[in-house]
Amino acid sequence: QVPLVASGGASVQTGGSLTLSCGKVGYTYATSRSHAWGWLRQGTRGEREGIAAIDRDGATLYADSVKGRFTISKDNTKNTLHLLMDKLKPEDSGMYYCAEAPDTVPVITDPDAVVDWGQGTEVTVSS
Repeated sequence: QVPLVASGGASVQTGGSLTLSCGKVGYTYATSRSHAWGWLRQGTRGEREGIAAIDRDGATLYADSVKGRFTISKDNTKNTLHLLMDKLKPEDSGMYYCAEAPDTVPVITDPDAVVDWGQGTEVTVSS
């Protein structure tokens, strides 16, 4: 696995929006051998949760906690993975990470099985 770098974290108010990006210099999603990619977050109390995943064909999967509010997408031309976060809540605060994954399901059901979550970016949602 190739450790990836998440960016775009910021402080926002409840109800706001934020887009995170994920990539690495020299990394190309189109030619990567990974079957899927995902976003994980670690909350302010240390809890880890896989929240969104996308496979090579563009099929997506979301945790119930973010379904309908977050959107994962992959731009092969810009070699970037995105996470669009809408209607943010204080409980969305934490460190956000991205990574390659063997498939979309493990990202949500067993995020610790994804070996390297790379470098994270911090999101703070204030009420």
